Amino acid sequence: MKYGEGTMGAATMPKPKIGVFDSGVGGLSVAKSIQQALPGHDVIHASDKLHIPYGTKTPQQIHSYVLPILRRLVDEGCKIIVIACNTVTTTIIGTLRQELEVPLIGMEPMIKPAAKLTKTGVIAVCATPTTLSSKRYDLLKKTYAKDVKVIEPDCSDWAQLIENNQININQIYERINTACQKGADVIVLGCTHYHWIEETIKKIADGRAIVLQPEQPVIDQLKRVLKITP
Repeated sequence: MKYGEGTMGAATMPKPKIGVFDSGVGGLSVAKSIQQALPGHDVIHASDKLHIPYGTKTPQQIHSYVLPILRRLVDEGCKIIVIACNTVTTTIIGTLRQELEVPLIGMEPMIKPAAKLTKTGVIAVCATPTTLSSKRYDLLKKTYAKDVKVIEPDCSDWAQLIENNQININQIYERINTACQKGADVIVLGCTHYHWIEETIKKIADGRAIVLQPEQPVIDQLKRVLKITP
């Protein structure tokens, strides 16, 4: 699915292509932000709704789903691919980088900036079960949050509910409110599906916690890799 316009006129050069992959609708939010920030590129979004949700799958299963899709993006001419999925990034991006000939930019829970920003010493990470159980996530906590308490609300069904447009506002309120009551003053969105409920989470946490998600850092990294100056 081509997110940007990217139509080529008779005397127009084709735009460079950026691939964006996520298991479902979460990646569309990322693709939209990238297209707005980099209008000189075509943003090609790919998803895998057949196997969603990824957050309850094994790394081996996820790899078997993702690799063929990323290879198709390369075949379509994408010179760089954003893995707009925390679950894929935290479990298999190292393997994928060895198997593909284009740069991959991952998205993972923003533990480091959250740990720097917290004043209470408590942060909350909203992520899928597979992300939370990954070695990469464990390393992020041990490296950057060893002096910080990390709360991990149960968001195990959020991606599926968001994918099916069946958002449970009461459940989201209960999870976020409880995290704030436990002292969390930074909330990390560790799944791109949750970007679609970011404003709801901000309203629930208003005055108590700030909300972090990695779209802007990913755009900044894209510009560095593509050597685009501000």
